[in-house]
Amino acid sequence: MFAYAVQSSLGDDVYNEPCTIALEEHIAKLTGKEAALFVSSGTMGNQLAIRTHLQQPPNSIICDTRAHINMYEAGGAAIHSGALQNALTPKNGHHLTLKDIEPHVVFGTDVHSAPTRIICLENTLNGTIMPQNDTIEIADFAVKNGILMHLDGARLWHVAAETRSPIDELCAPFDSVSLCFNKGLGAPVGTCLVGPKAFIQKARWFRKIFGGGMRQTGVLAGSVAYALTHNFPLLPRVHALAKRLQAGLEELQVGILSPAETCMVFYDPSTIGVEYCEIIDHAAALPNPITLTGSRMVVHIQTSPEAVEDFLSLIRMLKEKKVQAGIVPSRVDSDGTRNVYVRA
Repeated sequence: MFAYAVQSSLGDDVYNEPCTIALEEHIAKLTGKEAALFVSSGTMGNQLAIRTHLQQPPNSIICDTRAHINMYEAGGAAIHSGALQNALTPKNGHHLTLKDIEPHVVFGTDVHSAPTRIICLENTLNGTIMPQNDTIEIADFAVKNGILMHLDGARLWHVAAETRSPIDELCAPFDSVSLCFNKGLGAPVGTCLVGPKAFIQKARWFRKIFGGGMRQTGVLAGSVAYALTHNFPLLPRVHALAKRLQAGLEELQVGILSPAETCMVFYDPSTIGVEYCEIIDHAAALPNPITLTGSRMVVHIQTSPEAVEDFLSLIRMLKEKKVQAGIVPSRVDSDGTRNVYVRA
């Protein structure tokens, strides 16, 4: 990756940066969209999309209550775009469907309401995959009713790898998509927002307004090029390792709050009488320390099988101590709609 970076151009992305332009053109082609815009983060990609899509308020957005734009973007849609977010809980405990969304869509000119302008979906969400048939059903409804579709596809690469679906097929139902390179793909920085040419031209303007214009981004674009070529093929191994992590936890009777469909496992050690803080302290003291923060375990391209086995051995040791103290394992049930993030 370093070799790719140091051979990259050193232009100014606010004006003309050759390697970044080449990356944007490649991502646009890969996703089946007319144009792409390189930005610093997934949050900026999402917020630029919302701001660019929306015009004069009042406007509202429908999203999943667990979505990144709802939980982890500091109320950006309200601050930047003056938009109301209508966050819904999926009745199936896994992902939003048209049955969840349709009753909450706001139509008409009632002055008491904020009409629905965008449906924002996320794939993956907490590492879980949204079925493409449900996405298409929602998109068909949106098109018929003049509602725009945006996808937070920060980890869409994982969906493509797990389902063996082309990226352009996964992006097709959406007017705009934000794709991160610095998460599953392991690039140091960057996201691309994709969509129609006129939309991206306007988003580039808002990127400047938001303070997101960058200078020598060629080194970042070069790193992304390496990640797309060399790191994307590693994702199936990552997913297999995450599933091994889940299986090992289940064997030890540890509760699973959200399963490993791709690279994440959310777990609850209270079923064996162990607290997160105990695990965090012991993991930090291992010969090869593991840094943990709570319920979310993310496997990535640099995670080794040995690290997973070290973690499972630690959990096994802590469980045995609790059993010796007379603690009996219990069950934990999650309907999938609770906030599975627990920070210790």
